[in-house]
Amino acid sequence: MKIGIIGYGLRAGYVFAQMKELFPETELAAITDPRQQELAQTVGEETRFYDTPEQMLNREKLDGIIIGTRCNLHTDLAIRMLPAGIPIFLEKPVATTIEDLMRLKHAYENSRTEVVVSFPLRNTPLIKRVKEEISLGKIGKVEHVQAINNVYYGGVYFHNWYRDEALTGGLFLQKATHDFDYINYITGEKARWITAMKSKQVFKGTKEAGLECPDCNEYNTCPESSLIQPYGTKCCFAEDTGNEDSGSALIEYESGMHAVYTQNFFARKAAGRRGARLLGFKGTLEFDWYTSEIVIYPHHEDKEPERIAVTLAAEDGHSGGDSALIRNFVDVIRGEDKSRTPLEEGLFSALMCLKATASANTRTFQPISYE
Repeated sequence: MKIGIIGYGLRAGYVFAQMKELFPETELAAITDPRQQELAQTVGEETRFYDTPEQMLNREKLDGIIIGTRCNLHTDLAIRMLPAGIPIFLEKPVATTIEDLMRLKHAYENSRTEVVVSFPLRNTPLIKRVKEEISLGKIGKVEHVQAINNVYYGGVYFHNWYRDEALTGGLFLQKATHDFDYINYITGEKARWITAMKSKQVFKGTKEAGLECPDCNEYNTCPESSLIQPYGTKCCFAEDTGNEDSGSALIEYESGMHAVYTQNFFARKAAGRRGARLLGFKGTLEFDWYTSEIVIYPHHEDKEPERIAVTLAAEDGHSGGDSALIRNFVDVIRGEDKSRTPLEEGLFSALMCLKATASANTRTFQPISYE
């Protein structure tokens, strides 16, 4: 099983390493990346390097392609690879602008290529169990969602290239794209309106633009110093720090149900949370990836809450979602399954995020529509 990688970054390298571990017959046949000399020291001699993805396609007989470049390049590369008909593993976000989103949507509609979007959360054992418990009718139909994401490693979005919104498309696209997707997946509902707000209350300041942590006189004492938060060396309190540090969205679905989602990037250590409360008439179900626990509260019975622990392998990334994604990608390559995180879902989640950003920037309600 020969794999070609376009953009051999940390995520793409991790995905391939997991593929190799789960499926030893996997071969890293080729890489397209400008850092050829550097990467040649870390990959096997049998891996060939190319200057362009087209060269790689023309000279290699690939079974699958992994696109793991920086975010703003995902769309163009996916569009260029779709006509080849080779299964693609596409890192999120699938697009960082509305214009790119529409270009990718049109290209995909004219293609039969299977695309596995990197949405591990909907594939986790925790979400599978949540879906199962809801299907048993324990809380009734989900009528309201309260979702939260307190990112304990949030410094990564201020210490390195992620702070450049021109490259990332903003933090709704970086984080909420996963959460919007799992909410859509759990509820089976389609979002139609969104309004959002974002704020920058902590990671702002008057330190000089371009300041590096090791050059600062507070290097040894600042709690966000790269000495303590090893995510990069750029000062997160400098004048040129990008990104908001909190954001929230209110979403209306076609049934009339609404969901509220909030994300924060200065919570630390045990304050980290990622999960949701799902409310129905019969009960409430809550879950958290950091505790790997589901709690179900009955509304009309005098019973103690039901607690369900979901066991995960410690080494399985994204709470078990990565291995499920990779197994699905391999099944797609073998022709044994369809993508369980198809591009149409990646496009719709990105649309929600882009509309959330537009709402926050203009203080308006935004229709979630391609029109």
